[in-house]
Amino acid sequence: MSPHALVTADSTERTVDLSKFAVTKNAFLPDRSPSTILSDPYYEPWERVGQNLSSLIRHGTIRESIAQLPVLSTDRLQTEAEWRRAYTMLAFMTHAYVWGGDKPEEVLPPSITIPFLRIADHLELPPVLTYAAANLWNFSCSGHDFSNLEHLTTLFSFTGTESEAWFLLISVAMEAKAAGILQTMMAALESVKERDYDAVTFALRELRACIDGVSALLERMYEKCDPMVFYHQIRPFLAGSKNMEAAGLPRGVFYDEGDGKGEWRQLRGGSNGQSSLIQFFDVILGVEHHAHGGGNRNPNGHTNGHANGHANGHANGHTHGHTHGHTHGHTHGHTHDHTNANGNSAAAPKSFLTEVRDYMPGPHRRFLVHAARMGSIRELALVPPTTDEQRRLRDAYSAATDALSCFRDKHIQIVTRYIILPSKQAWNGPGRQNLASASSSKQAAGELTGTGGTMLVPFLKKTRDETSQAGRLMR
Repeated sequence: MSPHALVTADSTERTVDLSKFAVTKNAFLPDRSPSTILSDPYYEPWERVGQNLSSLIRHGTIRESIAQLPVLSTDRLQTEAEWRRAYTMLAFMTHAYVWGGDKPEEVLPPSITIPFLRIADHLELPPVLTYAAANLWNFSCSGHDFSNLEHLTTLFSFTGTESEAWFLLISVAMEAKAAGILQTMMAALESVKERDYDAVTFALRELRACIDGVSALLERMYEKCDPMVFYHQIRPFLAGSKNMEAAGLPRGVFYDEGDGKGEWRQLRGGSNGQSSLIQFFDVILGVEHHAHGGGNRNPNGHTNGHANGHANGHANGHTHGHTHGHTHGHTHGHTHDHTNANGNSAAAPKSFLTEVRDYMPGPHRRFLVHAARMGSIRELALVPPTTDEQRRLRDAYSAATDALSCFRDKHIQIVTRYIILPSKQAWNGPGRQNLASASSSKQAAGELTGTGGTMLVPFLKKTRDETSQAGRLMR
């Protein structure tokens, strides 16, 4: 026990009730496997399309099938698990409708728009395919260990390919691998207040082992996900409607609510940058990520790597355009760039990783804010060491940040293999032109955009470098 500690209890044995943040024994994943069907037969039209999504896309009938859907009420959704399934299903339908043809579709019909907006509002999420929809709530497990890839299957798929399932399920397993670390690190933040160096050191060593385990799962991507299939068949469906002018969505997508109502929305696509887990690692280690330049085309975007942010308002980072007297979504309306929840321009640009918190379930982003307010392990590690306990803590802190830097290095390697290299190779397999990647066709490899709608490689390198910088304990 550190001589600086204020109490003698073993701080690592504390348990913190995180249920109000929708944090479970499986971390940010649900406590149980997500629902596999909406129980009320009323929702059979959604289930019929959702469960046959890849076939409808393959046969070119997805838009017709969605357009013929009735406008269903959300009043019969009975549990939070059903709200999540409905959100996931409609998110997949939305992206299938927008990207499931020879050209992107600008107008989302009322049959999807009306219930999707209500469900998204209930879950405090934007109406788009978020990481929560694609990963957190889109799996089934035949066992109890969600980190066992051999026991996982996806619920919804655009292509029905093994590559798509493996790509999505790797993230599920990574999330589950970190199940116990949230409680451990929250207890460690309490130990910071008590200056219990041994307890914090123990937790940091656990964190390093956890990050190493997550990294090992990330490297398994190569086993069953084909880079060319991913880039040319899967990735196009993950794209959002922000910064997609070159792909054919200059104003984003019009969410048609019927009776002349609706909005143009520019939303980021699915991205592992929306994972609360890696942002939690950043919060715990005090890694800070900063905006680089201004405007929508700054190099702050794409997957994995995260930062500090705020809890409220899932409209942040979205662009909305209110349209009145809309005719088929093409001729009327105006679009405003909104940089905060109230639609007012922010005084300074937010980093991409701050912005994407708005694409996390509300309870999860509130948890990140809560964790950031609990204390700073890095500040404790920055204290010039005068005892062996302090030196051990500094070593453990540096080792944990090194592990996170290595994780981000591995992610850059995956991006190189799955995006940069395939972008330079001709595709002769089944599928369509990579519409969502069209904006990168005239750019250098270093300027490729991510599905989140922002530049890719510079951002990933920047987040890695900021992680490494945090580990350098110099005042």
